[in-house]
Amino acid sequence: MKRPGLLLTCLLLALPVGAETIEIPVGEQGDLGLPLPVRGESQRAVLERFGLPDKEHPAVGKPPISRWDYREFSVYFESGQVIDSVRHHQPRAPRE
Repeated sequence: MKRPGLLLTCLLLALPVGAETIEIPVGEQGDLGLPLPVRGESQRAVLERFGLPDKEHPAVGKPPISRWDYREFSVYFESGQVIDSVRHHQPRAPRE
């Protein structure tokens, strides 16, 4: 009874195991020259400065947190005030 389990274990251990790790350095997450909304800025100010977002996500949780997605960044709001802005990763050709 123990041999099928032992055989299966040996077969599984013999299989090649591999994974690729992709690291994105903090400074390469997007265009560093791109202006972003700053903490404390109102939704109205963000609208005036950057225009309508590509997508608006409804508020969830308590306190309610909402998100606006623009082409190159996302803005997180709490009660109508910016709490964070995050650049989207822009893939680049690998360095050789």
